[in-house]
Amino acid sequence: MATDPDPTAPAPEPADPASDPAAEPTDAPAEPGPEAHADPATNPATAARPDAAPPTQPAPDPEPGPEPDPPGLREQIAAVIAAARRLITAHLDLAKAELGAIMGEVGRVAALGGVAFAMALLLGFLLPIGLLLFLGEWIFGSIGWGVLLGSLLLVDIAVLAGLLAVGMPGRRVGSALVMALAIGVAAGIVLGLDLTNRAWTALGDELLPGVDAGFRPLAIAVLSLAAVGGILGVIGGLRASGGSAGGGLFLGAFAGIVLGVLTSVALGPRVGAAFGALATFIAWPTFMGLDVARTGIDGDALKARFYPGQTIETTKETIEWVRQRTPLGRKS
Repeated sequence: MATDPDPTAPAPEPADPASDPAAEPTDAPAEPGPEAHADPATNPATAARPDAAPPTQPAPDPEPGPEPDPPGLREQIAAVIAAARRLITAHLDLAKAELGAIMGEVGRVAALGGVAFAMALLLGFLLPIGLLLFLGEWIFGSIGWGVLLGSLLLVDIAVLAGLLAVGMPGRRVGSALVMALAIGVAAGIVLGLDLTNRAWTALGDELLPGVDAGFRPLAIAVLSLAAVGGILGVIGGLRASGGSAGGGLFLGAFAGIVLGVLTSVALGPRVGAAFGALATFIAWPTFMGLDVARTGIDGDALKARFYPGQTIETTKETIEWVRQRTPLGRKS
């Protein structure tokens, strides 16, 4: 229970500001706070606590152990061999990689070279074939003439090369060509100027006046040439060894009919020239074949071209000369 203050007690004296340290400022440094004593060992608050952990001491440096023994000679040799093996393996791997790249480039170059060669080969075929077709269209008015005449020209060249290879003289080849050209030029002029058509027309007017005028040249030409061809065929069949008159008659008549149809039509200059070239390309190998059939091929001369006779004879003479000059080779 609270008691009332004594009214007779003296009143307390007022505090002297000079004697109160909290009332006046001071220049003394302030006490360091807890942040300044982060280390528990230096912090007086924690150092005074009985349950505070003891300060940690730095771990001592480990004592150096004994140095390892240096590798022996065998270990050093093995290490050198292993290093050399790794070096050689690395170089081999590098060489394989480079060879693979080089082979790839070689394959690429080979492929492109093959394409270039194929294109050049195709060009070599295209140019002559296209030229023959162009000439057939330009000169004779039809690509078909170019195909036909070009094919016959190639056949003639093949026959010519074969005959020259077996030893046919060039003079005989030239003679056959001259005769074929003469026949071709004559046929071209006659057919190109419609001379045969005019002749058959005039003859038909005399012999077949009752036949239609448009059909008259064809009729007189076929009848006349079939008869002449049949007669010549019979004669040729009788003269040929093993031939028959019937076969000659049929072949001669058929040839006469074909020739009659051809000569009775007005062909014009371009088609007449085409038939002249056709006659030349057919007559040339025919004359060459007849020449070879008549004179034959010199087999001895052909054999001499492929037989080293002079070398063999010289070798025989040398062997005989050596035998005569050696003691074992002399005759007793």
